[in-house]
Amino acid sequence: MNTPHTTPASSEAPTTPAGPLQGLRVVELGTLIAGPFASRMMAEFGAEVIKVETPGSGDPIRKWRVLHEGNSLWWAVQARNKKSITLNLKAPEGQAVLRQLLASADFLIENFRPGQLEKWGLSPADLQALNPRLIVVRLSGYGQTGPYKDRPGFGAIAESIGGMRYLSGDVDRPPVRVGISIGDSLAGLHAVIGALMALQHRHRTGQGQVVDVALYESVFNMMESLLPEYDFAGVVRQRSGASLPGIVPSNTYTCGDGGYIVIGGNGDAIFKRLMTAIGREDMANHPGMATNDGRVQHTALIDETIAQWCQSRPIDEAVAVLEEADVPVSKIYSIADIVKDPQFQARGMIEEHPFAGGRSLKVPGVVPKLSDSPGGTRWLGPELGAHTDEVLAGLGYDAATIAQYHTQGVV
Repeated sequence: MNTPHTTPASSEAPTTPAGPLQGLRVVELGTLIAGPFASRMMAEFGAEVIKVETPGSGDPIRKWRVLHEGNSLWWAVQARNKKSITLNLKAPEGQAVLRQLLASADFLIENFRPGQLEKWGLSPADLQALNPRLIVVRLSGYGQTGPYKDRPGFGAIAESIGGMRYLSGDVDRPPVRVGISIGDSLAGLHAVIGALMALQHRHRTGQGQVVDVALYESVFNMMESLLPEYDFAGVVRQRSGASLPGIVPSNTYTCGDGGYIVIGGNGDAIFKRLMTAIGREDMANHPGMATNDGRVQHTALIDETIAQWCQSRPIDEAVAVLEEADVPVSKIYSIADIVKDPQFQARGMIEEHPFAGGRSLKVPGVVPKLSDSPGGTRWLGPELGAHTDEVLAGLGYDAATIAQYHTQGVV
């Protein structure tokens, strides 16, 4: 059996808090991003997350993006604090182990296409009979119902049908994507919120339930005033590049040395400080620009004035002037900027842990920050099946049976 090449998975680092979800067991049947992102957050806050993977291959994300010795660096974060077991769910013995796990679990998180659990005889009704307290979190592209439920749905599709892609990019160019799988991660966040609300319901009633998370709905939930503006005023919001239509000024500007900064000067008092700082007291005191609705009428003039000022000085000087004036401003950070930034360091957002070959690996810190029961990183993503024997032994399987299952390809 493989063992982790990072911090030992069966023991927590002594300085890592237990977390508020300690004592809760999560069985994860998800792959790639949405479901595993949700269970990752629960693992970060103390839940025992048992990730069930296919023998021999495991979660495809193990081979995504940048690899080290054949293992994904992304995996180190996406599977941190999780226990990895392998189960052949096509084998009756593998399904039997899964049922035993679910009988003692608090949560099942899965992101198969709708109907897969039912094929294994694990429909919501079957699961309720097996474990009435089980909370089943189901993530899929379109949800468990509706005419699209059987369609395959990745995050990119959800971002498109949910309205996000239509708004992303420059007005005169095709829509673009955010540089990360934001649709999947938004669904994962909604899954965690739903799971914890269902847990609160269980505290009152003793009963579990199904949390049905659709990726496209998770994206659509972020679309602010898109729907009421269309319904009431017939407005179809369009792409607007780096600016926010109807909120002035809020844009990205190029500085003299080629750097980019974002300025959020849309508060009335902030706008006045901003224009004063860049030497335009006339605009700072212009009665027609005192409030946002008035500034919207002068959007082009305001943006051009700020742009010219930014272009006349290097980025560090521009940022310093605006920070001194208490104007929300920031250089647009690359990951290199993030790693050396003192705010990230002060808030524990750059963690460093033992990794392969005696090296260390930086990973993002855990959020949100809880004052009395914070989350933490106990170990990085484990090797495939690293905890199979441990978990099966905990279910009562003896060593001979476990060895037999390895030989038969059940695990």
